[in-house]
Amino acid sequence: MAGIYFHIPFCRRRCTYCDFYTQVAPKLKPEFINSAIKELEVRKDYLEDEIIDTVYFGGGTPSILSINDFERIFETINRFHTLSIDAEITFEANPDDLSIDYLKKIRQLPFNRISIGIQSFIDRDLIKINRRHTGIQAIEAVKKAQESGFSNISIDLIYGLPNQSMEEWCSNLTTALQLDVQHISIYGLTFEKGTKLWQERIQGVSMNLDDEIMNNMYLKTLDEMSLHGFEAYEISNFSKPGYRSRHNSSYWKGQKYLGIGPSAHSYDGDSRQWNISNTEKYNHLIKSELPFFEIERLTLQSKYNDYIMVSIRTIEGIDLSKIEFEFGEEYKNYFLKSIQNHINNCLVKVKNNYYSLTTNGILITNTVLIDLMKV
Repeated sequence: MAGIYFHIPFCRRRCTYCDFYTQVAPKLKPEFINSAIKELEVRKDYLEDEIIDTVYFGGGTPSILSINDFERIFETINRFHTLSIDAEITFEANPDDLSIDYLKKIRQLPFNRISIGIQSFIDRDLIKINRRHTGIQAIEAVKKAQESGFSNISIDLIYGLPNQSMEEWCSNLTTALQLDVQHISIYGLTFEKGTKLWQERIQGVSMNLDDEIMNNMYLKTLDEMSLHGFEAYEISNFSKPGYRSRHNSSYWKGQKYLGIGPSAHSYDGDSRQWNISNTEKYNHLIKSELPFFEIERLTLQSKYNDYIMVSIRTIEGIDLSKIEFEFGEEYKNYFLKSIQNHINNCLVKVKNNYYSLTTNGILITNTVLIDLMKV
């Protein structure tokens, strides 16, 4: 099984915290659609006839695309690939793009999962981070998606926004949990270099919350999610039973995927490829049939580090048997030696040869991770 990811590199406006490759350039969209379709054709053999189990449209803002845009892309996917009978097919959306008419037309396409970027239900927060919607629009968007027939809905929230209080974060959680969605992704705010939020921190306009407040917000999240029947199957991802994101889970399991669009990454088990992060150049190179991506051949060490990096974040954790089978005795012994101190300090727990983070370990994931990676 394999996946296909589409990076839609357009937004109607830039959020202050976002460091993904996107641009406010609607005039480039028609040529981009042609280029993405051409890339699907050019790279039709990349996944070597693997059955496609997940398709994910991310960005950027995929809900900027028209119904016709999606129809053309799906027609091309079906021409070159075989989708599993129950393939998970997701698109990300902004709340203010989701009219009932648009959602009903979207629902007639192969989409069976929607991920709505809400971030906060509090208008002050939304204005601060330059989101386009209001809290009321966010709630209405979820209800419209449900009315349109979507029964697998995910929403995104961010905690630790500038000046956010614990009470406000709890209010966001309460609202989210009342919406009867199947999946919630929770991200702690990070100040990424080069973003407007980064510049605001340098200027003293925006300040990050201290670690203790951030940790308490996350711990509160764990408690509330558990009380409402959500499984914390990955550090930032919570789902009702049976509603884990299959696409994201495939990344963590090391399955193959093809990335389409500027800045999109691909993985075939032996190498990683990443497309140029420039829509104009991407369009030109695709049209001219010139190389549009870079490639890295993966060493055994880099594969081991990749496995540790993604697995440590999951509820199952790191499989010692997999380390021994795929990487050998040397890496197994290195791992056991590196992790012992964290077990002794109750940051890591062990069950049936699976090593996973305790709650205290989750709060310092990067510290544990650095010790386990081989350099």
